[in-house]
Amino acid sequence: MRERLRRERGASVVEFALIVPLLIVLVLGIIEFGHAFQVQGTLSAAAREGARVMALQSDPAAARAAVRDAAPTLDPAITDAQIAISPAACPATTTTTANVRVTISYPMPVLTGFFGADVDLTGTGVMRCNG
Repeated sequence: MRERLRRERGASVVEFALIVPLLIVLVLGIIEFGHAFQVQGTLSAAAREGARVMALQSDPAAARAAVRDAAPTLDPAITDAQIAISPAACPATTTTTANVRVTISYPMPVLTGFFGADVDLTGTGVMRCNG
């Protein structure tokens, strides 16, 4: 009877050793996905804020500053080169319906390095010019 329990204990250790790597990869994947989801939400909110400022003020510098201010938690921070504004200025006339689009391209570094170096995320905000 004791010999049988000892053999089953050894089998349990082997099974555990086979399953642990899979569980670790699963947990790391969940952590990375949660981080990417949070960063994507931050990028979308920052792009909307930049589009709002651009639509109301028609000032690309103010829109870029609004984007950076709306995403203070991102590490590394968003740079001006990652922010694209189209068109460069809202039309002065209100006879046409024009939209302004702010797009942020952000290479999000992964936390663990287990799934690559970074993941490219994009946040976009669109708003009608002059409110």
